[in-house]
Amino acid sequence: MLEMTEIQNIRELYFEEGKNISEIQNLTGRDRKTIRMYINKEDWNIRETEKHDKSFPKLEQYKTEIDEWLTEDKKAKKKQRHTAKRVFDRLVSKYGDSFTCSYRTVAGYFSIRKKEIYNNNKGYLPLEHIAGEAQADFGEAEYYENGKLYSGKYLNLSFPYSNKGYFQLFKGENQECLFEGLKTIFEYIGGVPTRIWFDNPSTIVTKILKNGERNLTNAFLRFSEHYRFNGAFCNANSGHEKGSVEGKVGYHRRNMLVPVPRFSRLTDFNNELLIKCDEDAERDHYRKDTTIKELFEQDTAELLQLPKTQLDVSKYSTVKTNNYGRFYLNNGLHEYSVSPKYASTHVRIKITANNVFPLDDSLREIVKHERFYGENKQQSMKWLPYLTQLSRSPGALKYTGIYQMLPEPMQNFLGKCDKSRKGTVLKMIASLTTMNGFEQAVKTINHALEYEITDSDSLLSLHKRIHTNSDELPPVKLTDNIPEMLSVIPDFNQYDQKLESSRVRI
Repeated sequence: MLEMTEIQNIRELYFEEGKNISEIQNLTGRDRKTIRMYINKEDWNIRETEKHDKSFPKLEQYKTEIDEWLTEDKKAKKKQRHTAKRVFDRLVSKYGDSFTCSYRTVAGYFSIRKKEIYNNNKGYLPLEHIAGEAQADFGEAEYYENGKLYSGKYLNLSFPYSNKGYFQLFKGENQECLFEGLKTIFEYIGGVPTRIWFDNPSTIVTKILKNGERNLTNAFLRFSEHYRFNGAFCNANSGHEKGSVEGKVGYHRRNMLVPVPRFSRLTDFNNELLIKCDEDAERDHYRKDTTIKELFEQDTAELLQLPKTQLDVSKYSTVKTNNYGRFYLNNGLHEYSVSPKYASTHVRIKITANNVFPLDDSLREIVKHERFYGENKQQSMKWLPYLTQLSRSPGALKYTGIYQMLPEPMQNFLGKCDKSRKGTVLKMIASLTTMNGFEQAVKTINHALEYEITDSDSLLSLHKRIHTNSDELPPVKLTDNIPEMLSVIPDFNQYDQKLESSRVRI
């Protein structure tokens, strides 16, 4: 039966707007028979259904035996499990005329008990692992990136049939990390598992209902529809139901994350991990008489094809910036800059597993920030948009709050510059920031203060010398007894007279 709101809409289209059945079919997508039924419906009473006894008392002496057959079926392949008809035939064959129950009674009990037994994993019976299916879960591991220690997470994707596993390392565990990790693994192996088993993470499941169903996030539904896999979920507090990936979480940590890894770029290290996982598959399977690599070929044969269209797994949000063109995420703990141009306005941002991108009105990236994780206050400041803006209005520099945000060496340096040169110098600092980053530009400013130079050309020359690994000379300090050079104004008339007198006459 349709929802009453849709039924009402169909009747309004017909009786009030004068639409015919074909037009209503095009508008609602419902078939003509259903539309006609609700147009002609006159009796709107709700029919109470008769309650039937579902205890099946006539089957009482046979229930234990039926339950044993169904429990034993969990060890067999799907195609060789009992159907209701097979259970009925076995009972008739075994008990003959003394068995007086109807097929309908057996089928009713079979339907209920099959669901109960197959959803009850307290017996820890070995599950049938089907080629092409996978299990996913996160683990915890520390690592160093550019010398900084992170308490990270890593997404594991295990294929129980072959015992093959892959994993990707992240700074946290959220929707973006999950989707990016799965997408990367899908693309690396060249296909998508037919079914993926998950626990019940809040990034996917918003609520577990009484009947075992789940309310899933729209983002996960969109992700699973795009890649066409079925998402399956364990019973609450039943992590053993995906024992393959639970074991793989520990295996990956012990064998590939000990000692604590150190690297320069997380992206490069994750690429190396995929290769290591392939190399690890050369070993023998723990139970089957073959290698994991050979068994995984059967997994890959069952994989779904990758979609032709790339899926953007970023999260998008709109934030309000403060007077300095900065905004906050994670309950105000993490601060990111945009540009003074976007002060006190709403900005669209793009969030990935590792980065945060403020976007302009054309949805182009303004700046790129490394995404923060953790429950401590952190700030990311990208100075280039601010320096560019200040260079256009250098006279207002000291009257903006941005000036107070600049590092002290840069404030001192700009304080020594003439008003006429401040704009040019700010443009040069912005250029140095583009070349090697803001920290290196500040380093150049520190050296410039030592050499007591304030012009943009000397600043550029100094910056290039510092960043070309040339020998750095200490600044020369002039003593007080060095006489000042007198300014000389040349008299060009004398040169003209000399040139005139030396002309060759013809």
